[in-house]
Amino acid sequence: MKVVFMGTPDFAVNTLAAIIEAGHEVAAVVTQPDKARGRSGELKMPPVKELAVEHNLKVYQPVKIKDSDMEEVLREINPDVIVVVAFGQILPKSILELPKYGCVNVHASLLPKYRGAAPIQWAVIDGEEYSGVTTMQMDVGVDTGDMLMVEKYKLAEDETGGSLFERLAVLGAKLLVKTLDGLENGTIIPVKQGEGATHAAKLDKQTGLIDFSKSAVEIERLIRGLNPWPSAYTGLNGKTIKIWKASVDKDGKAGAGEIYSVDKNTFSVGTAEGGLVISEVQLEGKKRMSVHDFLLGTNIETGTILG
Repeated sequence: MKVVFMGTPDFAVNTLAAIIEAGHEVAAVVTQPDKARGRSGELKMPPVKELAVEHNLKVYQPVKIKDSDMEEVLREINPDVIVVVAFGQILPKSILELPKYGCVNVHASLLPKYRGAAPIQWAVIDGEEYSGVTTMQMDVGVDTGDMLMVEKYKLAEDETGGSLFERLAVLGAKLLVKTLDGLENGTIIPVKQGEGATHAAKLDKQTGLIDFSKSAVEIERLIRGLNPWPSAYTGLNGKTIKIWKASVDKDGKAGAGEIYSVDKNTFSVGTAEGGLVISEVQLEGKKRMSVHDFLLGTNIETGTILG
């Protein structure tokens, strides 16, 4: 197949690599513009562009695809299919309908659940038993198109947003190649999405603010879901402290946010139901570290209130 690939972040890299390895013709790669990073303000290429450059692929970086000449460029290329993975821009209907096989999206959830920007993290935060990837025929809605293929994945008990991201990136790449084969062979029958759609809202820093009036189980899932970004955090003696790893003490009882136990490797905090046993932290201005190392330089007493 002649493919145009649209994608930007790390999650999309595996899929582009799989398309290349499968022998499809990648006629062009469309990604977001380079962005300034760090104090120097040096421009950095998106991960997808880095891979495209390695393979000497033609790269386009429109600021806004609908206000650029990309539609004209795509008509000249005349691709069989446009593959879209976390591109970051909404495609106009004219582009969606341009290729023979349409625009195919790889979405990191079992649609129709978790449509939207952050399906991976919310699956962990909400305590889902399964997540997965869905290849979808794109339409003008947000993640509302007909489903082509689905691959399920059972979450591990210690699954984080980061580990699930990596697993689904690999699964999605493999599923997309299977989907292209199925479209070309005429063996895929698109299926309408059923009822039960949910929305995976975009994450921001505020999402990670820990509310100790929730249960320890809920908070522990939040910590895992937001690891490594944007991270879960609270306050300690006027400073922000990120919580990177914790477990649940079902029998723990104390006021919400109250530290009720401190030992050499952990400290435990009261919640609405059970206790949160914290084992890895990062105090404002410091490196991420075990609570054992943290307590070597910081005195924490029982009765201290976090938040």
